[in-house]
Amino acid sequence: MGHIRLGKLPRTRRWAEVVDLLGLGAGSAAVAAATLDAAEADLRGAPEDPAVLHAFWLLTQLPDAARSSDFAGALRDIGVQVESAPTVAELGAALTRAIDRHALQQRNMSDLGEMAQLAVVQSLTGLLQARVPTLFGTTPDDVRSEVAKLATGKQFGMLAKEFFAGFSQRFLTYYTSRELPSHVGRGRAFPELTDHEAFNQALDIHCQQASRIVETFAGTWYSKSRYEKTLTPERMAGFVGYALGKMRRELRRGG
Repeated sequence: MGHIRLGKLPRTRRWAEVVDLLGLGAGSAAVAAATLDAAEADLRGAPEDPAVLHAFWLLTQLPDAARSSDFAGALRDIGVQVESAPTVAELGAALTRAIDRHALQQRNMSDLGEMAQLAVVQSLTGLLQARVPTLFGTTPDDVRSEVAKLATGKQFGMLAKEFFAGFSQRFLTYYTSRELPSHVGRGRAFPELTDHEAFNQALDIHCQQASRIVETFAGTWYSKSRYEKTLTPERMAGFVGYALGKMRRELRRGG
């Protein structure tokens, strides 16, 4: 999938407000709220983006693939090409390639899709790396066991929370990173590079906190849909759209 392309922010009133807030050194919540207002139309397109939907659909399929008698074979059945039961790193790489292939087939190489791709890989591998033994003691069986545990509503809710936090953080940073460098330096909103980094960290924390709003909902939706066998690509748009709507409202709080 192509690299995220950055340029200057559009010259509209709402984007001018974002620039002004950055120039004043406003907090992450205020900047996030203004950015969401200015980029509303772009974010509303996410539930219609084939790569975004496919990326999230893959997350819903992984737990049952891990519970099958042939993990590698079940992964290949959903388009995640591996030769044998994968390690954490191998699973992350295979997911990246699977989303790339789907995007190419759909002729959709959008920036939103790339954000979702990165969020899927980071949310899953981050969760697994925190749970499996140390790097040198981890085996493919450990990975399979931990992925299989994500089949419960509570566990999948945690995974979905991390996905939406990562996706939202990338979406907001996609815009703010175009303007932030202009406000770093002596006499500016962010006098030191560390101030710039602190702002980005605060934005990440803001997204992590906001994503709590989708955790229980996502887990309940997953359990019900898994039981009813309706975790199909066609059913992803409704859930992703609703979850992102909840995220938008939560991210605006305190802004």
